[in-house]
Amino acid sequence: MIILLYILIALGTFSIMELVTWLTHKYVMHGFLWFLHEDHHQPKYPHVFEKNDTFFIIFAIPSILLFYFGAVPELNFMFFIGLGIFFYGLTYFLIHDVLIHQRFKWFKNTKNKFLLGLRKAHKVHHKHLNKEEGECFGMLFVPKKYHNQYK
Repeated sequence: MIILLYILIALGTFSIMELVTWLTHKYVMHGFLWFLHEDHHQPKYPHVFEKNDTFFIIFAIPSILLFYFGAVPELNFMFFIGLGIFFYGLTYFLIHDVLIHQRFKWFKNTKNKFLLGLRKAHKVHHKHLNKEEGECFGMLFVPKKYHNQYK
């Protein structure tokens, strides 16, 4: 019974992370930490890494701490919150860095309507080169109009 609760905690955390991502992207990355995110909105940054990649480290810290405190002295709910955050981060990497920005050429030719909709919504987000007037701040849940463009 307890393992089912832990699985639900991890799945719930994963789901909540989309809201956390939207809020963080809109109010932190396009707000007071724009100086770290700005290079991500510029056409083809000339380096392998961007200052924006700093957010990977920032967002990994809570997950790492939750893994640690959720495993010591014995496994508890915090570990599974960390697991939900970790799996969301992994999904974010696969969608954002691999599928959308093609930093790795793994899913270059997808014809999946859902994935193409995510890619389109993010491209609309990137049409704005500054921090104002942004749209589509989420990653996995975007307006249906972006998915409906593909038949």
